[in-house]
Amino acid sequence: MKFDKHRRLKFSPLQGKLAAEKGFTAFSDEATGTMVLMREEDGRVLLRSDAAIQLARVFGGAWLIFLPAFLIPRFIRDAAYKWVARNRYLFSKKKDFCVLPDPDFEARVIE
Repeated sequence: MKFDKHRRLKFSPLQGKLAAEKGFTAFSDEATGTMVLMREEDGRVLLRSDAAIQLARVFGGAWLIFLPAFLIPRFIRDAAYKWVARNRYLFSKKKDFCVLPDPDFEARVIE
């Protein structure tokens, strides 16, 4: 969320009502940190590395360096995505707990 300077994104937990209505709960895998991205303009659903690359496009700026990753076969990109997701606490130096969201974030969450 902190990289979305133009506030283009909204968030919904994979365990929430919207995800259940859209059938996304099947993608909820805590071990691999699955991310699902749905583009409103065309309704396309993107998973894992495809979603991450689309986010780079939305963020713009220096993030655009990741766009050529589409040239890498999806099974390789997704394997790398899953590895990073499994080790996200190591990379972020955060503990295995959630911080309380700030009001700006809460306003952008769709249940």
